[in-house]
Amino acid sequence: MCGISGVVGLKNISNLLFEGIRNLEYRGYDSCGVALMNKARLITKKDIGGVEEFYRKHNVLQLKSKIGIAHTRWATHGKVTQNNTHPFTSRDGNFALVHNGIISNYRPLRDQLQKEGFKFSSETDTEILAHLLEKFYKRSRNVEKAFVKMLNLIEGTFALAFISSYLPEQIFCAKRESPLMLGIGDEIKFIGSDFNAFIDHTKNAVILDDGEYAILSRDTYVVKNLLSKEEVTKPITKIEWDSETSKKGGYPHYMLKEIYEQPQTISNALDLEASGLDEIVNLFAKSRNSYFLGVGTTFYVAKYAKYIFSQLAQEFFPSVSSDEFMVLANVNKQSLVFALSQSGETFDTLSGLKYAKSKGARTAAVVNVMGSSIARLVDKVVLQASGPEICVISTKAALSQMVILTVLAMKLALKKKVMTRKTYNQHLRALQELPEIIQGILNERSGFIHRLASKYSNRHNWLYLGRGIYYPIALEAALKMKEVAYVHAEGMPGGFLKHGTLAMIDDDVSSIVFVPPPEDKALYESTLHSIEEIRARSGFVLGIHFSEQGKNQDLYSEELILPKVHPLTAPLIQLVIGQLFAYFTATSLKRNIDKPRSLAKSVTVG
Repeated sequence: MCGISGVVGLKNISNLLFEGIRNLEYRGYDSCGVALMNKARLITKKDIGGVEEFYRKHNVLQLKSKIGIAHTRWATHGKVTQNNTHPFTSRDGNFALVHNGIISNYRPLRDQLQKEGFKFSSETDTEILAHLLEKFYKRSRNVEKAFVKMLNLIEGTFALAFISSYLPEQIFCAKRESPLMLGIGDEIKFIGSDFNAFIDHTKNAVILDDGEYAILSRDTYVVKNLLSKEEVTKPITKIEWDSETSKKGGYPHYMLKEIYEQPQTISNALDLEASGLDEIVNLFAKSRNSYFLGVGTTFYVAKYAKYIFSQLAQEFFPSVSSDEFMVLANVNKQSLVFALSQSGETFDTLSGLKYAKSKGARTAAVVNVMGSSIARLVDKVVLQASGPEICVISTKAALSQMVILTVLAMKLALKKKVMTRKTYNQHLRALQELPEIIQGILNERSGFIHRLASKYSNRHNWLYLGRGIYYPIALEAALKMKEVAYVHAEGMPGGFLKHGTLAMIDDDVSSIVFVPPPEDKALYESTLHSIEEIRARSGFVLGIHFSEQGKNQDLYSEELILPKVHPLTAPLIQLVIGQLFAYFTATSLKRNIDKPRSLAKSVTVG
């Protein structure tokens, strides 16, 4: 897992390379490095730690060069050490290479190279690639031929790039099941794991497909098919957002900024073109069995989809974690597999979709990144228009996806005639009112949530409870607490308590309960029963509920009272509370909010 950046231009590019890799740091940040060409001599610098710390420590901006590649890493093979950090150089020092992905056959290749006298300084699968380039170049005396030979030999997934002293004005790169794109400017060319690597300098991008490699110089670029070696004509993709959209805008952290952007992202979701949504509804209506697919946060979004489609459209569509999909799913030509991914590059979800397509199933997805691998793979895609989500912790993208799924469920219910037009319009009005309601809560309740989170930030074990559609809300809110605050939090249905979990209730275990509005009578009463079970054992309960219930000091240890809302939007509002509670707990504990330990934004390795 990593971010890759590269630049070749007419003037010194050291600062552009720094900007590019800094903008990709959310993809991985346990170590980083650069390779630059100076008078046909390769210079590499690498170290553990973040990008800005690395650049200061090694005075990288003082190095002058017109071409370079950079890498920021999240470890998959090998510990976080300087030796395991990219770039890797060949034995003779004529090649420097960076890589994202996993080379699945690296062990036999490494063994063979060692027999041939090559020495290894790292534990990674990447180092073999630099040595293979040297080996094959010495046979052919042609850099491109050596590159193609290497690509045809390795197995697994990769996005990779290298520079060579043999061709000191060119960058070579390739991809297979890991994202890589080119930025096209006048007398300057870029490569990047995503648009953020070059968005400050060009809005023109070329997105590489699997099995393609590219060669870039400052004036030209060429893309070729790995099998045929023939040139491929690629369309230019225009990037729709700018770098200012990605900046913090006065907020202390991207996470808080993105939480506060949710009123706008919900409005964007509701403004999506109806025809595109209707096409996906038709796929649902025609399928015999449908699945929702996601992993991590998007798995909980998929669980929300399962509940909302059952509740509104009277359809049961299972939700499956992407990494388990090929084990569990029974898909065929009559199936629809509907995937959820913020980045559109999630490895496990991409693998599940490819498996579904191999069985003849129809596929659809909601993603936030145009031109992403998933967006290009599926039969129908919804681009959710949430804007860039920079914080590793997903907030606005997840909530936006839930809103889109709610609209899809409503449309399917209307198509099946299990929902009247009157009810549909009432639900739509409730969703249209949601941005203003959330904005009000952010303005009026954030201070109280901050005080609550600070007061109880020393509690190390939380149960997050929800019944029905509030169960996936509890799961996702608990995940936020784990991800950003490093606090143990376990989401579960309220009914689980009496089947074992009540044994955990003591002074060291606290509970957060997402209470539905009283209009949802069955869920409301069963949730109160769960609370009473905890309180009967002197357990701590933070109740998140709605104002018409009034204050109840006997039922809750602490309570957060929300304004009365339509039952359809109540769980979405409670998710925002869960996001804020996790955020403020993390700030009280002085965590690294936007870059939590051991996590990366876009998980593009299996």
